[in-house]
Amino acid sequence: MIRLICVQNYTKKYGDKTVVNDISFTAKDGAITGFIGHNGAGKSTTIKAITGVIRPTSGSITINGIDIQKDGKKAKSQFGYVSDSPDHFLRLSGVEYLNFMADIYDTPLDERSAFIENYAKRFGIYDSLNSTILSYSHGMRQKIMIMGALIHNPSVWILDEPLTGLDPQSAFELKQMMREHVKKGNSVFFSTHVLEVAEKLCDEICIIKKGELLYCGTLDELRATHKSNASLENIFLELTETKE
Repeated sequence: MIRLICVQNYTKKYGDKTVVNDISFTAKDGAITGFIGHNGAGKSTTIKAITGVIRPTSGSITINGIDIQKDGKKAKSQFGYVSDSPDHFLRLSGVEYLNFMADIYDTPLDERSAFIENYAKRFGIYDSLNSTILSYSHGMRQKIMIMGALIHNPSVWILDEPLTGLDPQSAFELKQMMREHVKKGNSVFFSTHVLEVAEKLCDEICIIKKGELLYCGTLDELRATHKSNASLENIFLELTETKE
């Protein structure tokens, strides 16, 4: 199976306003692909289309070769999605939420138990699993949402600003998990504002500005068209021609 996200000629309009304009790229297997751009550039709109939350105005999107619009249920079973907000299912306890997600994906009891123990200990929330998500800090909610998205061991990870709110140790653990995942031949596609993280972590970079895709490829290829020793931050600011 080819483990990748393939976006072809994706456009999203709201009325007369074009939010994303005719972009195409792939997030390949065995690679961490970073999706970067200013606020309002179209990152979340693109990710919501990839995950089937919204429908494209035109274009096609496939996950592991499965069209998200034509066979949404099968396509959605291929990936784990972490949205840019962790404030969901607040009345459930952490373990209730994880078991709920595991039930949706028919994750066997032995597999989910091992997953919950492993990830909860790595994230430092094992002792809080029986508390309600409402009582969690923002960072703890982010961790439990990440665990819920990954509990069925999907080949493709789609993460929208996943490091926001995480403490340094948990951010380190998540980055390690991402590296471990792609070493198995899987795919990680994530958006981030932290360019230093993208530079150190990503195998490929996609840069979007005002709904237009400016670049998608390796950082080495990007540097080849700029100063060879330039940081991703400097190249990004040069390409987007504006500072936040």
